[in-house]
Amino acid sequence: MRSALTVLNEQIKNFYLVRRLSAYEMKSSNNDNYLGILWEIINPMIQIAIYWYVFGFIMPRSDIGDDPYFPWLLAGISVWFLISPSITLGSKAIYSRLNMISKMSFPVSVIPTYVILAKFYQHLMLLAAVIIILAFSGYPPTFYIVQLPYFLFATLAFLVSLSLITSTLTTIIRDVQMVIQSLMRVLLYLTPILWFKDKWNPAFLGQIMRANPLYYIVEGYRAALLGHSWYLVDHYKYTLYFWVLTIVLFIIGSALHLRFRDRFVDFK
Repeated sequence: MRSALTVLNEQIKNFYLVRRLSAYEMKSSNNDNYLGILWEIINPMIQIAIYWYVFGFIMPRSDIGDDPYFPWLLAGISVWFLISPSITLGSKAIYSRLNMISKMSFPVSVIPTYVILAKFYQHLMLLAAVIIILAFSGYPPTFYIVQLPYFLFATLAFLVSLSLITSTLTTIIRDVQMVIQSLMRVLLYLTPILWFKDKWNPAFLGQIMRANPLYYIVEGYRAALLGHSWYLVDHYKYTLYFWVLTIVLFIIGSALHLRFRDRFVDFK
């Protein structure tokens, strides 16, 4: 627990620096492109169009409830474009910067955080575009959208907690990065982004699928963007499960990070 408080204190004390580094990270990743940061909207929209064509026309879905497939897909997949690169880049955030660690005057624990925050800024731009598209698709913002900041925070908290574990393990064992990249391809199909199933047979299969914390985030996004329900209240037990899991991941990640960070340069 002491490790978690130490890392949390480092995040708070260096928050201004984290914001500056994340802004620089976001700008530098698009410096060589003529359209610059617009590609952070263009690329996801191209992928969304492909999924919509494949699953909405070639393999039309009939089990997604009352919503047309496109707005249902758009509301859920929007957060995936934050989750996927954040987990992948967050896991290699430390080992890819080992050359600069010895010259740093701030805690190593903030490196995964600012990498994820850079993707969060890009996500906000995509989210704004998604809200506009949904409005023109017959889903204008409702009062339920006020819960969206909560799900944004919940997503960030989960990603930072997970990255403390993965960034440490990847620095020690490089093969972990390859495992994570492979798992991310599978995770897209284990999360209700392209598919939906309300009635499970057998029933325990639904509980297993909902053990995936990303299930909570994606469904929360849909509830907020499509104006369905107060998801965090209507599923309060699931909300409690999500936060218990996130806190446990943060505690484990903090302990692991503090145990090895003085030796990170030895794994160069």
